[in-house]
Amino acid sequence: MKDTRRGAETLELASESSLAINKCGLQGKFKIWCLQFMLIPKHLWPLLVYDICSTTVDAIEAKINKYTRKWLGVPPGLSDVAMYCRKAKLKFPMECILEEYKYMRQSQITHHVGGI
Repeated sequence: MKDTRRGAETLELASESSLAINKCGLQGKFKIWCLQFMLIPKHLWPLLVYDICSTTVDAIEAKINKYTRKWLGVPPGLSDVAMYCRKAKLKFPMECILEEYKYMRQSQITHHVGGI
């Protein structure tokens, strides 16, 4: 199976999973917990295994951000920097899928080059 197809499958899974969490009867903070500890790790695995382009990862991030903002009750115009900054005094303990993807890819390249 081609990796482009895996990218589309991962994007569809992100949409379905986010919608499923949104439909459950939990409060927003518990939906964020489900996102952070169940959904994001589930999506990071295919991104690590398959060669999925960063535009697909960006689309996955956009789908998830739509629901994240809704569950947190923040305005849609809130910057991603405000949501994912790790150095701010007031920060959300959340991971940005795109940043994690870039970090994983860089680690793979560094590890592969270092092993030669």
